Amino acid sequence: MSLSVDITKKFKDFSLNVTLETAGNRLGLLGASGCGKSMTLKCIAGIEKPDKGRIVLNDKVLFDSDKKINLIPQKRKVGYLFQNYALFPNMTVAQNIGIGMKDKWKIKQPKVMEMLELFHLSGLENRYPAQLSGGQQQRVALARIFAYEPDVLMLDEPFSALDAFLKESLLEELLETLKMYKGDIIIVSHNRDEIYSLCDRLAIIDSGELVQAGDTEKIFSNPKRLAAARLTGCKNISPIRKINDYTVEAIDWGIILHTAKKVTQDTGYIGIRAHDLQPAAEISENSFAVENYRIVDSPFERNLLCKSGLGEIWWKVNVDKINYQLQMQVPEFLTLPKEALLLLQ
Repeated sequence: MSLSVDITKKFKDFSLNVTLETAGNRLGLLGASGCGKSMTLKCIAGIEKPDKGRIVLNDKVLFDSDKKINLIPQKRKVGYLFQNYALFPNMTVAQNIGIGMKDKWKIKQPKVMEMLELFHLSGLENRYPAQLSGGQQQRVALARIFAYEPDVLMLDEPFSALDAFLKESLLEELLETLKMYKGDIIIVSHNRDEIYSLCDRLAIIDSGELVQAGDTEKIFSNPKRLAAARLTGCKNISPIRKINDYTVEAIDWGIILHTAKKVTQDTGYIGIRAHDLQPAAEISENSFAVENYRIVDSPFERNLLCKSGLGEIWWKVNVDKINYQLQMQVPEFLTLPKEALLLLQ
């Protein structure tokens, strides 16, 4: 199973330029709202037409601007889970599941019954979408796609229609469901936690451009680009002035920092994740005095926002560590360990 996408499409506010490949894995497209993630899926599905490029699914050309090939959606064998699930309100659960199959009801009924059991929907086959919970609606939409047996499965913000509690309870369930699918899977989201949990591969899109792609864990632990760091949740980022190969000035923070990695010519920013800062008893390498700060507590962590230079530096501490790490008091100094610093283009 493989999908190859190399397309461009111009819009009023930005241009979409995406090149990506899959190989039987779960690929996440992560980016801010309006960056081009969903548009990429629509181009693959045939709902939107790229200006230029080529899309190939399992050696079948879906789109080729040079050869004037542009297959209609019905001939692309693509399964697309829309944000609102796109269930037909006047059809029952069973009818919604079977709608994508071309056979007569007598022939496709066994497959529908199989999907009802597989997605834990038995007993709900005669209900209508309005009579279902958000989680049940999602399972019906997935069952419909699985019954169609597509070559690629695409999920567009699969949890956007669900509340936070239901989202958390369904995330693991969705992951187990996706493991049953043998083809390529693409999941679009602006939520980094969803992407991290569901996808083993990651592509980050910023303003229509693919800025970084690769193993999900590796990108989260070591983003190379400024947009990748921000989208994966790094709150502490400052432009730099290079002093030497292993020393920079963090301009926003007014701190001289020593790095474990070599600072290259294309390094323009430095970052550190809020959980990676360490309290210190005295001023030392890569440390600063905590003098002007504010505290924002949440149920499971404490957030310390420290004024430094012209900017702020966030420090996050898990609640269960507060008693012995913070001792309910703010430390006199905080250190930015050089091994935890992110050098960003």
